[in-house]
Amino acid sequence: MPEPEEQPPSGRSRLRTAMRRPSRGQAIVAVLLMVVGFASITQVRSNQVDNTYAGYREQDLIDVLSGLAGTTQRAQTEIARLESTRRNLQSRTEARQAAVAQAQERADTLAILAGLVPVTGPGIRVTITPSSKPVDIDTMLDTVQELRAAFAEAIEINDKVRVVAQTAFEDAPGGMLVDGTLLQPPFVLDVIGDPHTLAGAMSFRNGPTQSFEDDGATVNVDELSSLDITSVHAPQRPRYAQPAPAQ
Repeated sequence: MPEPEEQPPSGRSRLRTAMRRPSRGQAIVAVLLMVVGFASITQVRSNQVDNTYAGYREQDLIDVLSGLAGTTQRAQTEIARLESTRRNLQSRTEARQAAVAQAQERADTLAILAGLVPVTGPGIRVTITPSSKPVDIDTMLDTVQELRAAFAEAIEINDKVRVVAQTAFEDAPGGMLVDGTLLQPPFVLDVIGDPHTLAGAMSFRNGPTQSFEDDGATVNVDELSSLDITSVHAPQRPRYAQPAPAQ
């Protein structure tokens, strides 16, 4: 009777056999796998933990912290210095701008009072129409003075002559000379200022309006919310007066 044929060992049997009695090659492979795993774990831990100061002594760490604190203090001091400089520059700029604005405002005021620029604003228009008798120069001068006393800021006659402090009035055939310009009637005075105050300066008892009417002239005073004075005064350089030296 033939002997039964021996069956080859199964995979599970070979695995149990290898684990009980590993061969030399298998042992080497296992050791290599262990080394690789250990190296991988060590690399991961070294990447996750910063060991820059791991080997420092306590005094070394104290010195490092002191240095960082000193650097922070110096940085804060520099920031405070820069902020102070910025505030000072901003303050100086604002002061300079305020001074420039004040100087410009003063220059504009002086230019208006000196009659150097055209102006616009509320005021009155005085129309003086003489009869056969010419307008008296003294009465015209008194009228200008009364308007100035009523805070007139600009005066113009017949759209031609800007009246300023140095304006001269003279009699002339057919009219009057104002700063050398011949003006003929009717005489129209455009005056900028408070309309009610200026109108009162013309109409009080024994005032300009009554003086003109006593000479036979007709006077009309119109209060206006806005009027334009376009003529300007050509300034003349003083021949004798000079600015006084600063004390």
